[in-house]
Amino acid sequence: MNRTDPLLPLCDLPSGAELLAEGAAAAKAWYVGPSAFLSHVGADCEHDFKLGRMAERKVMQHAQIGYRDLDKSCRAYAEIWEICDKRRVTVDRYGLCLDWSMGVLREKRSDATRGTGMILEGPEDFVRLANAAPVAPHFGDFVLGFGAAFENTKAALAAGCTAVGNLGQYFTFRIPGHDDDIEATQQTVRALGLIAAQPVPVMVHSNIDDGYAAQFTDLASCLGMILIERDIIGRLVGAPIGHCYGHHFSDPFARLSFQRAMAMAGAAPGTVIYGNTTSYRGTPAENYSGLASYLLTDALGQMTSPTGHAINAVPVTENQRIPEIDEVIDAQLFAASLIRHAEGFPPLVDKAAVERMASELLAGARRFQANLIGGLTERGVNTDCVFQMLLSLRRLGARAIERDYGAGPADERVAGGRAPLFPASLLKELSEMSAEALKEIPAEQLERIRKARPRILVATSDVHEHGKMLIDRIAVDIDAVPLDGGVSTEPERLAALAAELRPDIIAISTYNGIALKYYETLCRELQALGLDIPVLIGGRLNQIPEGSNSSLPVDVGAQLGKAGAIVCREARELMEHLDVLFGKI
Repeated sequence: MNRTDPLLPLCDLPSGAELLAEGAAAAKAWYVGPSAFLSHVGADCEHDFKLGRMAERKVMQHAQIGYRDLDKSCRAYAEIWEICDKRRVTVDRYGLCLDWSMGVLREKRSDATRGTGMILEGPEDFVRLANAAPVAPHFGDFVLGFGAAFENTKAALAAGCTAVGNLGQYFTFRIPGHDDDIEATQQTVRALGLIAAQPVPVMVHSNIDDGYAAQFTDLASCLGMILIERDIIGRLVGAPIGHCYGHHFSDPFARLSFQRAMAMAGAAPGTVIYGNTTSYRGTPAENYSGLASYLLTDALGQMTSPTGHAINAVPVTENQRIPEIDEVIDAQLFAASLIRHAEGFPPLVDKAAVERMASELLAGARRFQANLIGGLTERGVNTDCVFQMLLSLRRLGARAIERDYGAGPADERVAGGRAPLFPASLLKELSEMSAEALKEIPAEQLERIRKARPRILVATSDVHEHGKMLIDRIAVDIDAVPLDGGVSTEPERLAALAAELRPDIIAISTYNGIALKYYETLCRELQALGLDIPVLIGGRLNQIPEGSNSSLPVDVGAQLGKAGAIVCREARELMEHLDVLFGKI
């Protein structure tokens, strides 16, 4: 098949049907194994268990686990269940946070950059962890979507896991040094074929906030992407898909309306509604308000219009460090208590208003879906081939998809080039956070920076884009010039961009436990290119020391400063550094 469209320029693309068949053939040897959870609840799979809970209007609870040390993760798996069970609180499922290097084939993993997550060496580790307590194992990160997708899916199934993800990561996550989109797509489609061939329903999990929803400006686009993924997995693969959302949904009304729109669309059972962690900006005591706000909203949604999503109580220390076991337990006990209190709240909800927004949201999502499918067809993509559908969506990217196919009217005056029908709350949050960062900056300092108009190359070391989006917004608000350094940009690539764009400063947002190593590599690359450009770095400035016996990362801010980085722990510090560097120009 010859192609001239740059979207799929390759000849003789792999056949999605053949890849699915290859995956299905492996089902004779790799299938859903014994599960402590399924035995405990008397179900064949989590999909069926969720349907039963939906019928009973029971609110399920979800917790995240994933310490670097496997023994500690297994201990957490058991302790959280046991202590909560003694308090008559049921934790129904665990999201198991694997390290991003798990996306690389086992034979190549030693060369991959490691983050702060858990590394499981083989199927026996998957089995040991997933059966440490009668809680549904949810391998939600770094299984699907990468070069090791087929390998990791086999191990997850053997461990009795019947919810495998994360399809959302396929579209946006990139592992440094291992970014072959053809290979990632082939292995993911094989894994999907294996999942579909199982004798019981195995849910394909997709967290839209790890996917394109983090970059869309319109909630209609976010819901539309759910419809697109449901069509791909349901129609082309023949497996159920459960969606997750919640990281970026701060407004309770929009959060509840989005859940109701999913119910109207039949997007159930879902996997989990994730905690709105962007609301965690203060001390643990202050963060309890955010925890209560989103948990109450999510519990009400499952009580009044069940979609089978478990609700996720994120520990209030999440914005400061990886939460310890006792903090996860506290959050689950808090959630259970709040669920009981929520039982009296449904009469206070304006049901008609929620359903009105949900209906309008769903109409916009369907328009987005039709626009996107039509656009892909016009560009020669075979929309009946799962391989071509996935690869073309990945190569288009969120910004181009929403600009060209969004449901709202085209408008070059707004971010993304299209006016949103229902603006994502993240846009408002970024505006507020920028204003907060600037409000105490002296007027004369801001004026000096505006006069200098520094060119800032902004990038992230991993997929967490919020820091980059905030710096971009601040740059616009102070009349600086933001240059796009990309998301999950490898230091070698960032140095090459610096050589091409010649910025005045490089600003890096980092999160995933690689701060010092990333900076040191970038410095070497810049030096090799003869570039002397100040580098500012902020975000989660941590890293697990080499040879450490602890699973927890340590702060490396001091080391970064000694190495020459301009350390920026808060957004407002950006202006101070810019004034020192460029304010006298």
